[in-house]
Amino acid sequence: MAREWLTDELWAEIQPLLPMRPPRPKGGRPPADDRECMAGILHVLRTGCAWADIPAEYPSGPTCWRRMNDWTKAGVWPELHQALLRKMGKQGRLEFDRAIADSASFRAVFGGATQGRTPRTGAKTGASGT
Repeated sequence: MAREWLTDELWAEIQPLLPMRPPRPKGGRPPADDRECMAGILHVLRTGCAWADIPAEYPSGPTCWRRMNDWTKAGVWPELHQALLRKMGKQGRLEFDRAIADSASFRAVFGGATQGRTPRTGAKTGASGT
């Protein structure tokens, strides 16, 4: 199913951003295909399944996870995000009137700046009646 999401057009945008794999001096088993690993990653992201539950039509879950981790360390995802936004912008497919900034994505690291005491809004006039 993820193969349907990873069209030839989308793969043409993604492939140039992926780092080249260095040759293995001792030989060994050839690495799994990048496109197949990307399809496995998309399958996990779209379905929410565990890495261990990736169907047999894709490379193994650990292989896909390692490839995603390698690409994360190489900075592929922010570059890919920018490239896809540029392409969609040129096609007029971005609708900024529907954009949302979720406050949950702007977290205050270590609680943010320490706030002072909250000032009273009015003078204390007497004992509480409750």
